[in-house]
Amino acid sequence: MEVSATDVARIPAGNIRVPRQEFAAVWREAEYRNEALGARGESDWFNAGVCVTCRWLAATDVRPTDGRWYLAPSPITRRTARAYEELIVAEHYEAEKLALRRPVPAWLQRRPGWVEGILATLNWAWRRNGQPPIDVSYRAAAQ
Repeated sequence: MEVSATDVARIPAGNIRVPRQEFAAVWREAEYRNEALGARGESDWFNAGVCVTCRWLAATDVRPTDGRWYLAPSPITRRTARAYEELIVAEHYEAEKLALRRPVPAWLQRRPGWVEGILATLNWAWRRNGQPPIDVSYRAAAQ
């Protein structure tokens, strides 16, 4: 998925607590990595967690291979409601609960790093805690 300037401009102001352009840089890099890995038949569940979380926070529409557009669902609960403050708090709580579940659900074991990518993105973009989940400093230096 390509992240356009229009996508960035439409991010609801209350959904992120980091600078919009910094969020956009992380989102773009996550999508770029996702596409590059997919083209090679590889996957990175941490990066996938970052992608789905950025899409949801940005309240963007996504288009799967079947061609139908739909609102990006929340990463953990798969809610189809547009992200807003109370839902973001609830989603963060559900991600934390999932990360602590023991035994780890089998489906989550097959997605190593996925919930960690979601939490890293929510902690950074929503709670303003920690570093961006993906390092984009080298891209900024190259431009």
